[in-house]
Amino acid sequence: MGEQLITSFIAAAGFGVLFNAPRNSLVQCGLVGMLGWVLYFGLAAEGTDTVPATLAGAFLVGGLSQVCAKYYKTPVIIFNVSGIIPLVPGGLAYDAMRNFVENDYNLAVQLAVKAALISGAIAIGLVFSEVINQIIRKAGRTRAIK
Repeated sequence: MGEQLITSFIAAAGFGVLFNAPRNSLVQCGLVGMLGWVLYFGLAAEGTDTVPATLAGAFLVGGLSQVCAKYYKTPVIIFNVSGIIPLVPGGLAYDAMRNFVENDYNLAVQLAVKAALISGAIAIGLVFSEVINQIIRKAGRTRAIK
């Protein structure tokens, strides 16, 4: 588990560097990605399918990104992009394309669909966390008005 923590932190923070995230937010980018990966990894280890586990990880990344953006007064996208990197199914997409090239179409289609489902789960998790954030903000504003 320790190596999972370290490598996911380095991956998320490293992509923060590649995407020109501010230097003072790289640690937070790494922590957001690491925590999202830990949730995914824990759920997958317990037997949850990778798609719902990715959805949960992406939702956590989105929520933590909202919190970090508000606390550090930085755009949410800085933390979202870096945080989802450990969850992206790059190896799965590579295997799908490799099997297409090797004319193993049945396995290639299965892997491509799985990669697409995981990518969709990432998008849904991030959007859902944004929607929840907007609902919470709107509820806070209506209470303040009353």
